[in-house]
Amino acid sequence: MGQDLRLGDLLNLRKVHPCGGYEWEVVRLGADVKIRCTLCNRLVMLTRSNLKKRIKAN
Repeated sequence: MGQDLRLGDLLNLRKVHPCGGYEWEVVRLGADVKIRCTLCNRLVMLTRSNLKKRIKAN
């Protein structure tokens, strides 16, 4: 993840969410990052380092 995160960015994570969605929207930034599943609107809060590992390389 060589890019900086911004509010509203769409991310693709490696593992599929139980609802079937891969795409997540960045909702909050800070030491932790809050992301929302675009399919079911579930909110998840991850540390930046954990999120960096989970983002799918394009």
